[in-house]
Amino acid sequence: MNRAPLKRSRILHMALTGASDASGEAEGNREKPFLLRALQITLVVSLYWLTSISMVFLNKYLLDSPSLQLDAPIFVTFYQCLVTTVLCKGLSTLATCCPGTVDFPTLHLDLRVAHSVLPLSVVFISMITFNNLCLKYVGVAFYNVGRSLTTVFNVLLSYLLLKQTTSFYALLTCGIIIGGFWLGVDQEGAEGTLSLTGTLFGVLASLCVSLNAIYTKKVLPAVDGSIWRLTFYNNVNACVLFLPLLLLLGDLRALWDFAQLDSAHFWGMMTLSGLFGFAIGYVTGLQIKFTSPLTHNVSGTAKACAQTVLAVLYYEETKSFLWWTSNMMVLGGSSAYTWVRGWEMKKTQEEPSPKEDEKSTLGV
Repeated sequence: MNRAPLKRSRILHMALTGASDASGEAEGNREKPFLLRALQITLVVSLYWLTSISMVFLNKYLLDSPSLQLDAPIFVTFYQCLVTTVLCKGLSTLATCCPGTVDFPTLHLDLRVAHSVLPLSVVFISMITFNNLCLKYVGVAFYNVGRSLTTVFNVLLSYLLLKQTTSFYALLTCGIIIGGFWLGVDQEGAEGTLSLTGTLFGVLASLCVSLNAIYTKKVLPAVDGSIWRLTFYNNVNACVLFLPLLLLLGDLRALWDFAQLDSAHFWGMMTLSGLFGFAIGYVTGLQIKFTSPLTHNVSGTAKACAQTVLAVLYYEETKSFLWWTSNMMVLGGSSAYTWVRGWEMKKTQEEPSPKEDEKSTLGV
């Protein structure tokens, strides 16, 4: 029996909920030879790493390059949202005009849906703006530590907003992450490279990432559970919301005075950054499809480690032993949290329900 293709909306929903398509994975394992599956996984994980790391370095170039000298982070973020919006609409049109060419939902702008998505869009633009502002003021090597409190905020907001408690072992891993974060801040200060502004933006970005995950689950029904429809409406709303910010925060003035405004290289880099921003959602879905949500989180942690090492080498920086220790604490704590949560979910699934216990006691 042929296996039904797994839709991208289902793939990314699995990532948000932490669920996995166990039966589909088992069937896929039986259908494909081990070497072919191993090759596919290697290619998909490599594509995810390449896209994610390239996007960070390219954004750093656009936000804080001495050769570019562009001080307009809000405009850079706005343009990336604009590129994503155009790509979503273009792929939707292609899927409608040439069925079977691409698997993409039909997109029509509905103002009522856009209004329903608006609260999430406010969190979304805060998240991507704070991410870019953090990257503007801190180095790529410290970027991972600067935004490392997402897991901690996930636990805190789950308790405050959803009344979900967290186990002692999961809280212990959060303590390791917090310790790594403070040690990293201390070591950046000792080396004279600490940016309090960038660190604050990193903490705010971590908070917004957690809020974004929570609100995404609430808003998904408004777009029929389609991640791509949600991406489209989020970016349309973001483009509109960014317009007054461009004027109020002086980005339009900075752009007007920018010496390379007519440079094809500049607009090419800007467009490429938008393409990477769109592509990261697609390759994230691919990685989850060919591995699992748990493996995706582990891969993301390993990618962050590789990104840090590459940044230190590329920018020819020298870091102390304690600085590296802070990174290992953050990465180790994040990996341990992922493992603990996966183990707890598996344990919960294996435990019989109270009704089943009653039946076995009664001998039914």
